[in-house]
Amino acid sequence: MENAMAGFKTTQAFYADAVGVGRVKAGRTICDSQASALAGDVVWPGLNSQSLPAGCIPLDSSATAMLSGSRWAGVPVSATILSSDSVDG
Repeated sequence: MENAMAGFKTTQAFYADAVGVGRVKAGRTICDSQASALAGDVVWPGLNSQSLPAGCIPLDSSATAMLSGSRWAGVPVSATILSSDSVDG
């Protein structure tokens, strides 16, 4: 059986203390594996429903399932990126 891979678009900047992740700006795409990533995407192998940051828009069915199992399930996500949410610093 093939493992499903998840990808999200970020609407808020966040920091993850994980190898290869660190500070991520709003508007980036984060994926849980290299297999689901495109060039320029942030690959976070430890991404799961427990580590999922706020403000992530699911890009596929696996990401939707991950979001529904997270603490952010049912929390509306903005369709736009606000300047205060995208501050990198």
